[in-house]
Amino acid sequence: MVKQAVKTIEDLGFAQVDHGRFQRTGIPEVVFCEGKTPEQTADIFSRLVANSGFALATRVKPRHQKAIQKKVPEAVWHEQAGIMTVGGPLYPQNTERYVVVVTAGTGDIPVAEEARVTLEFFGIRVKKLYDVGVAGIDRLLSHRSLLERATVIIAVAGMDGACPVVTSALTSCPVIGVPTAIGYGVGRGGKAALRTILNSCVPGMVAVNIGNGFGAACAVVRMLKTNKL
Repeated sequence: MVKQAVKTIEDLGFAQVDHGRFQRTGIPEVVFCEGKTPEQTADIFSRLVANSGFALATRVKPRHQKAIQKKVPEAVWHEQAGIMTVGGPLYPQNTERYVVVVTAGTGDIPVAEEARVTLEFFGIRVKKLYDVGVAGIDRLLSHRSLLERATVIIAVAGMDGACPVVTSALTSCPVIGVPTAIGYGVGRGGKAALRTILNSCVPGMVAVNIGNGFGAACAVVRMLKTNKL
C-alpha cells in the first residue's frame, strides 16, 4: 500500500531526501548505493520506507544489503539485479500489455535484471528473453510473435551492441537499447555498443547510458504513465 508522503524534503545532514518526488514526477527517489557508505544507504532507505511505505535501492553490494536489512528487515534482496525493495507495485498492473526485456548474452543478464525488477516494482508486467544475440540470430527470430505483441522492448547488449538494433528492425513498438560493458578491448567498457545503438539507421530506437537498466525501466514507466501506451 503506497502512503502519501508526510514530508517533502528531509535533511539527514549528508542527504536531502526528496519524499515528494513520486507525487511530482511519478518516479520516487531511489537510493543509488554506489559511492555511499552502507550506513548512509541504510539511513536513506529506512527514511523512505518510514515516510511512504516503499523504497528501492540500486547498485547494492553485500555490505549495503546487510546494513539495509539491519534497519529494514523486510527489505527484499534481488542479488543478481543489485536491487533491494520494500513495497510495490506502485501502480496497478495492466495484464493486457507487457514489456519484453531482451539480452544478447548471458553476461548481460545482471543489467537486464535491474530493469526487470524495477519494472515489476512499478507494477509493469515483464516477459524475459535472454541470450538471443545476433551470433545465433535464429534464437531471436524464433520469438518474433512475442516481440511483436510487446508494448515496449528493453534490449540489453554488450560486444557490438547489434541486438537492440536488430530487435528494433523487427518490431513496431518502442525499443530502448541498453549497452553493457561486456566485451573485449576495443569495446572500451561498453562504448562500442553504445555507439552502435546511437548510430543505428533504424528510426525511433533510443539508448540509455552504459549499464543503466534502471534508467531504461524508468523511461518505460514514463511512457506508460503519460502516453498510456
